[in-house]
Amino acid sequence: MITIRSPQPLTRFSSAQTMLTAISMSAIATNGVVPAGGSYYMISRSLGPEFGGAVGLCFYLGTTFAGAMYILGTIEILLAYIFPAMAIFKAEEASEEAAAMLNNMRVYGTCVLTCMATVVFVGVKYVNKFALVFLGCVILSILAIYAGVIKSAIDPPSFPICLLGNRTLVRRGFDVCAKLVLEGNETVGSKLWELFCTSRFLNATCDEYFVRNNVSEIQGIPGAASGLIRENLWSTYLSKGVIVEKAGMPSVPLAEPFIDMEQPYVFSDMTSYFTLLVGIYFPSVTGIMAGSNRSGDLRDAQKSIPTGTIMAIATTSAVYISSVILFGACIEGVVLRDKFGEAVNGNLVVGTLAWPSPWVIVIGSFFSTCGAGLQSLTGAPRLLQAISRDGIVPFLRVFGHGKANGEPTWALLLTACICEIGILIASLDEVAPILSMFFLMCYMFVNLACAVQTLLRTPNWRPRFRYYHWTLSFLGMSLCLALMFICSWYYALVAMLIASLIYKYIEYRGAEKEWGDGIRGLSLSAARYALLRLEEGPPHTKNWRPQLLVLVRVDQEQNVVHPQLLSLTSQLKAGKGLTIVGSVLEGTFLDNHLQAQRAEESLRRLMDTEKVKGFCQVVISSRLRDGVSHLIQSSGLGGLQHNTVLVGWPRNWRQKDDHQTWRNFIELVRETTAAHLALLVTKNVAMFPGNQERFSEGHIDVWWIVHDGGMLMLLPFLLRHHKVWRKCKMRIFTVAQMDDNSIQMKKDLTMFLYHLRITAEVEVVEMHESDISAYTYEKTLVMEQRSQILKQMHLTKTEREREIQSITDESRGSIRRKNPASTRLRLSVPEEQVGDSEEKPEEEVQLIHDKEPGAFGGPQSPGEEPEPAPDKVHLTWTKEKSAAEKNKGRSPVSPESIKDFFSMKPNQSNVRRMHTAVRLNEVIVKKSQEAKLVLLNMPGPPRNRKGDENYMEFLEVLTEHLDRVMLVRGGGREVITIYS
Repeated sequence: MITIRSPQPLTRFSSAQTMLTAISMSAIATNGVVPAGGSYYMISRSLGPEFGGAVGLCFYLGTTFAGAMYILGTIEILLAYIFPAMAIFKAEEASEEAAAMLNNMRVYGTCVLTCMATVVFVGVKYVNKFALVFLGCVILSILAIYAGVIKSAIDPPSFPICLLGNRTLVRRGFDVCAKLVLEGNETVGSKLWELFCTSRFLNATCDEYFVRNNVSEIQGIPGAASGLIRENLWSTYLSKGVIVEKAGMPSVPLAEPFIDMEQPYVFSDMTSYFTLLVGIYFPSVTGIMAGSNRSGDLRDAQKSIPTGTIMAIATTSAVYISSVILFGACIEGVVLRDKFGEAVNGNLVVGTLAWPSPWVIVIGSFFSTCGAGLQSLTGAPRLLQAISRDGIVPFLRVFGHGKANGEPTWALLLTACICEIGILIASLDEVAPILSMFFLMCYMFVNLACAVQTLLRTPNWRPRFRYYHWTLSFLGMSLCLALMFICSWYYALVAMLIASLIYKYIEYRGAEKEWGDGIRGLSLSAARYALLRLEEGPPHTKNWRPQLLVLVRVDQEQNVVHPQLLSLTSQLKAGKGLTIVGSVLEGTFLDNHLQAQRAEESLRRLMDTEKVKGFCQVVISSRLRDGVSHLIQSSGLGGLQHNTVLVGWPRNWRQKDDHQTWRNFIELVRETTAAHLALLVTKNVAMFPGNQERFSEGHIDVWWIVHDGGMLMLLPFLLRHHKVWRKCKMRIFTVAQMDDNSIQMKKDLTMFLYHLRITAEVEVVEMHESDISAYTYEKTLVMEQRSQILKQMHLTKTEREREIQSITDESRGSIRRKNPASTRLRLSVPEEQVGDSEEKPEEEVQLIHDKEPGAFGGPQSPGEEPEPAPDKVHLTWTKEKSAAEKNKGRSPVSPESIKDFFSMKPNQSNVRRMHTAVRLNEVIVKKSQEAKLVLLNMPGPPRNRKGDENYMEFLEVLTEHLDRVMLVRGGGREVITIYS
């Protein structure tokens, strides 16, 4: 045995921690049915599958190593006190005794483990039957100790200890505690003399300390009435290899102290200190979960667990504290610190104190440790089986199977194998801290679970056990954490690391379960608090990041049409923030709610595949346009709302029957502008890379026409954080006119990027004044003619496409006839009307933000002079066709309308815009043909809806011949700050 520093504080400290844990466990256990699994079940249902699995597995390992510790204790009692002759390995020298004892414990421990595992395999009913026998032995042992203490106060037992000076001697190799003995009439050296001298003769050379100090003998157990408790009350820690000495005994020290380890002294085999002793002592109070581990075998677990656990802790705490006090009052300190009983020739000190015989303690301790080992081998497999059946750890599912009656066969086999590891370690001092860490971690989370449930005040938290409070749970949790680091800080860190790895594994691969746990409730409370904080004001520009609302389209089977849009979303989320993936179904909710559910499931699966962290939302609306509007207005919650809309370009918008697709798109642009939201439009989204692709080289080109707060700069920066775009370089192009200072513009832009901490190549592109090409004139004229014709004639789809083609062919033929030798055409309008000096700056602004009411084919402003008409363009529309349409019952077309068609002229502002788009597209294609991605400013839509189709044609011309394009329109609120 080992004495401890002030034994009462340590026992009170551990007992208080276990009692607080028992109170928390009682509250959780009475809050519902507790099936098999005990502590794991309570923790997992309170803190979620991740915490439950991590702590449950740690508690399983602790219970398994506890079984190894109890088996080792059984073997130590067997070989040290009951049958010492059974030792297979024997030490030839005193220094080899410890190693020989460990080898014996390994061999016999394996045999005992096999026998115990066989008993448990046969059936738990036999373990229950043996439990009563073991309990009876323990009770008899405890009663024998108390009886022996009472007897020692009246008649102390004879228990001599031999001291040399103040040093304790090993009671082995001599029988008389004296230097000299009388043999006949001659005084010679005793056997003790021979241990310190070269011979039995008095003139022999002896050890200097032996010569200077006297030999004395004291009583090892002076009894409770001796007043010894005052001496043993204070701490006496020893270092490894130090001789156990008795304080207060006279001793003559040596001038040069030298200790020979071969001399017959009692040495300390290890360095003792308070934290170490806590780790060794704590396993004696780790049985509080034994009842909860077998909750599946209890008739009424909600009643039995609180009552049995608290009563057991109260009883054992009283026994422990009183035993420590009584041992300190009856037994000498040198005997308490003699771990292997060498000073008394290996006798069991506590057994000598017992009455009527030491064998009561010996047999009681033997059966007690056997019973504890069986209980561990019974509870640990059931705990592992409960974890396996929940399926939260995939590779442990095989251990959920067993015999037909539910006995955990495979879990028992694994438990026996892990227990064998502890037996091979063999040293109780090494095994005890390991299981202490795992037990303490389990107890800490039991207290945490009770505290969280109490503070959240969830409606389902209604425990029948009323004597609990969240402060008691927090105090118990703090004591558990303190004990972990008090016992061994490095073991504590290793245990936490193991638990963290298990937690992350379960989170990554395991449980997709919802148990209504407290962590989910805690998350809801934290989210509510954070949302309320976000309502206090708009975020600072430093905290601005794109929070995306991704609008996707689903087909008839509710599958996403363009999954590449979600790939791009995950690539953009280097800035984190919110992501909402939305879709709209046409119809009524009552008729289409099942389709909406399937669409949400499809979106979630795709989001998981593309690793998009966010939410999905499917809206059912009678009109697609209204549904998109509802998503833009109502998505998000409070301050956690989207600030950017990501949408794909409407492909084949010219071929739609009712042209509703591009009309919906333009209305979307208008709504995002009105809501001050940024807009990202991806063209040719099917060509965008997936998350598994990699660009080994290439460029991301940014065409920065108008400063929009820095949105164009931010997007490539975010994309290059993703592995797909990481090796792409960033290039920035800006457009300058002839009268601009291109060199100064490049310097200013380079300095601006430097302050933004963005690395990019800068190039200033000069656009020279040039004549408006025939292609520009043709595109403008065809665009306007088609728009006017389709508005006034109700043709079928086939006829509509044929008329459009006819208009295009005739227009091209007219242009060729007028300019047979040149591909360029100068309009027959005055030069100042094409683009005078007052309109040039306005043209640049109109590219991005249209401020003219007549933009893209809108009406002229009041009082504006009509523009001169160009040459006539011959249409293929005739009076015969008009008469045929009348005969079909179609709406008639008046001669005046036909005359208007023939006298049609292109809107001059549309010509200028189309010319700008054509010229800019030529430059972009020339510079960025090989770029992996092109980003450019998106012009604003016309205020007058009569020019909507012209706006779509303008964007089509601006971005044609480019593979991957992203049109970016800032919302006005996003700003990249140059300050860190």
